[in-house]
Amino acid sequence: CIAILYMLSRHQCRFCVIDIKAIALLSFACFRYTIVKGFSIVGIAQIIATARSQNRLVLTEVEAKEIMQSAGVPVVKTILAKTKNEALQLSEQIGFPIVAKIVAPDITHKSDAGGVRMNISDRVQMEQAWDDLMSNAQAAFPNSQIDGVAVQPQAPEGTEVIIGGSQDPQFGPIVMFGLGGVFVEILKDVSFRIVPLSDNDASEMITDIKSYKVLEGYRGNAAADTSAIQKALVATSTLLETNPDIAELDLNPVFAYSDGILAVDARIILKDQS
Repeated sequence: CIAILYMLSRHQCRFCVIDIKAIALLSFACFRYTIVKGFSIVGIAQIIATARSQNRLVLTEVEAKEIMQSAGVPVVKTILAKTKNEALQLSEQIGFPIVAKIVAPDITHKSDAGGVRMNISDRVQMEQAWDDLMSNAQAAFPNSQIDGVAVQPQAPEGTEVIIGGSQDPQFGPIVMFGLGGVFVEILKDVSFRIVPLSDNDASEMITDIKSYKVLEGYRGNAAADTSAIQKALVATSTLLETNPDIAELDLNPVFAYSDGILAVDARIILKDQS
């Protein structure tokens, strides 16, 4: 956008008058849009293009979190370790306790494949976790290409919520919200809205769920930061609206605290173009 406007500003034409100030303001508006929305447009497009070039529809957790972070949704910092030594170094840099997860394109449900280790408290446990994750993944998916292990800090627990998105055949992109755990898995207590979401839409999504009282605080627990949840819902809406390549996304769980939120796990699936 900015590049095109710059070219226009350099264009010399005796039949038209180009207002340089207007072009400058419009250029700034384009730049401000990318910053205010929290997007790193090039970064998101590059991640998607890389997956496409490798014939992958499912992004790795590290890639999905990079996209969500760029979109303006707070996520747990997660780094890919390709070797055991890298995993040990990253663990010490991040600080224990650590969560380690297998990273492989074919393994989307890591827990079912024994691909997650939590509360790793020191180097010895990290070494053992690496060995366990590798052997479990190879046993469950012997032909899978294993990229390494995702290393992230153990996030403090909060109220679990889930944010999702998908492409509806009739309505286009939609956003989903609900409380995590039993509320979404058994009670199906979720709300939906069609993209794009306004701030008011996002607020209504939060209050629409039957279990909303949980977010207000109960049994001495602090109330969740619904303003931060609202911003994450709007950011997810904008991501889906501006990236039609995304077929489905899940942030589950997202920990809601009294002063913010943090997505602990993320999954993004691209549209099948075949």
